[in-house]
Amino acid sequence: MSIDLGFLFPFRNPGFNRRPWGRLYRDDLELAAYSEILGFDHVWLTEHHFIDDGYSPSLIPIATAISARTSTIRIGTFVMLLPMHQTVRLAEDIATADVISGGRMDIGVGLGYRVGEFTGMGISPRERAKRFAEQLPLLRQLLDGETVTFHGQYHDIDGARIMPPAIQRPVPLWVGARGDRALDRAARMGCHLAGVSAEHRLRYREALARHDRNPDNYMVSQMILVYVSDSKEQAWNDTAAPVNHMLQLYRDWAVEAGDENNDDQDSRAIPSAAQLREDQACDFFGEPAFIGTSDFVYEGIRDLLKRSPCTHLVMMGILPGAPLEGTRRSLELFAKNVMPRLKSST
Repeated sequence: MSIDLGFLFPFRNPGFNRRPWGRLYRDDLELAAYSEILGFDHVWLTEHHFIDDGYSPSLIPIATAISARTSTIRIGTFVMLLPMHQTVRLAEDIATADVISGGRMDIGVGLGYRVGEFTGMGISPRERAKRFAEQLPLLRQLLDGETVTFHGQYHDIDGARIMPPAIQRPVPLWVGARGDRALDRAARMGCHLAGVSAEHRLRYREALARHDRNPDNYMVSQMILVYVSDSKEQAWNDTAAPVNHMLQLYRDWAVEAGDENNDDQDSRAIPSAAQLREDQACDFFGEPAFIGTSDFVYEGIRDLLKRSPCTHLVMMGILPGAPLEGTRRSLELFAKNVMPRLKSST
């Protein structure tokens, strides 16, 4: 099976190059629909809360808006922050979105880690892992059409059965996991892996084998930073400020979570936009940024997939504050010059 390719849409609108919010959403929804025309396999959505640049907090409304503008492209979440949602209500929303889209939803869920998001929701950050562990099997049962009765620490449910049911049986359920317990839980429940590193994918495959599951039957993703232009200089002129903005926020969030030196967050000083323009390179969640010409991007991703295979590439390329026409051009160049070569070589 060839590699599944899709761009991640965070609907971010930073202070520099800010657009009116309605225009931003219209522009990005149009880009999402255009990605279907260009031949991409997925549109991916991502969730955070209380971010000044508007990082998308409400994924199901966005998913249904995209589904109304498209007919074949799959729509996935990478990832929804499960502890911040009421489980039964979320299952209903997902099932309804699956009906509206004609069975095109992929649901990725994760713990979340930003302290301010939990306190803003009135949830203790210390509860997140226990909440998630209780929620995940309930979400699976509800989406599978079961009538659920459960009395636990965070749920008191009697006879919940969601209607209308999801079209897909099952709705593909992905888990963003890093720690051994989380990876083992995902494997035990037969969830796919929404990942960001080769090490996590290896440990996930080992966990699947421990639970007598064939790793080849499960999907694993890799998130990468991608932007294509006619020259490397133009690509970095378009993306230096957006990349600096993203790196700084991710760094700040990791420090806030007391997680600044974990294996996915770069603890070095964040390069300025000027430095990024000069260096024309940076790392993003442990992998190089694939920002440059079509040939540069293709060769980099090709080499990544050779050393660290995955089934899905989740491409962060709708960058906060990047020029709209440059972003549209990036999608077109990727579809024309990169995608066919990747599809034929995987």
